[in-house]
Amino acid sequence: MTIAIDDKGARPGLPSANQITGPTPGQQLRKRIFGHYGLLIGAGILGLIFLMALSAPFLAPHDPYAQSLLARVKPPVWLGGSWENMLGTDVLGRDYLSRLMYGAQISLLIGFAAAFISGVIGTAMGVAAGYFGGKVDLVVTFLITVRLSMPVVLVALAVVALVGGSLEVVIAVLGLLLWDRYAVVMRSATMQIRQMDYVASARAVGCSTSRILLTEIMPNIVNNLIVVATLEMAHAILLEAALSFLGMGVQPPLPSWGLMVAEGKDYILFEPWLITIPGVALFMMVLAINLMGDGIRDVTAPENRN
Repeated sequence: MTIAIDDKGARPGLPSANQITGPTPGQQLRKRIFGHYGLLIGAGILGLIFLMALSAPFLAPHDPYAQSLLARVKPPVWLGGSWENMLGTDVLGRDYLSRLMYGAQISLLIGFAAAFISGVIGTAMGVAAGYFGGKVDLVVTFLITVRLSMPVVLVALAVVALVGGSLEVVIAVLGLLLWDRYAVVMRSATMQIRQMDYVASARAVGCSTSRILLTEIMPNIVNNLIVVATLEMAHAILLEAALSFLGMGVQPPLPSWGLMVAEGKDYILFEPWLITIPGVALFMMVLAINLMGDGIRDVTAPENRN
């Protein structure tokens, strides 16, 4: 019995190779991304904030540090103010829109820098504990427990009060205090992955420990790392705003959003927009980062990769 083959090499009655082949992993990932509205909304809002921060030197209508006591506490345009100061002016007559745009640079810088520093520390500790186990795991677990017993805000306030508040000090303090979540998540993920067959195969063929960690472990925990990084970035931005509000964070005249709220708190009953505008900006930034973190977690979840 013979089976006829057509010119393209496909057997009659059987699906062709193009029909058998489904969407590629890249196509599946794009479909999941564009089907996740929370991720898209968060990315859109954060992209606008990034654009505002990057374009501040070119689009800011005024110098954010220029003071004019004759123009102090001007209302925004929707409350009867002028288009020259669209969002009004603060208690020293500085343009609020310009300070808001430059303040986005401060918040993003602190968020990214603190998340990076804490990510390096926490990831190194978590991967080492999860892969080597034994005494290394005991030491790292003890350090995590000690860190979790320390209230972040109180420790940060004490350190900043001793050293002095500045942008660099705030970044260093937050970076050295927010590593615990990285360590916990990376330790758990590494302990699961080290039991996989491909890790055992890498050991069997004689791969070094560093090669296994870099080529087998890290690529498979990077999605967890990204999710934790987004959460810690939002956490760092809120902590910076709290420290600046208490006078222990970014110092004047830098246009920190938390500092803008602190400077306007005395006028809350008379000019509430002085704290509403930077407060809404903080809310939108943290909301966007959290939406992106949740979206990345959903898109990269193992059950969604098939």
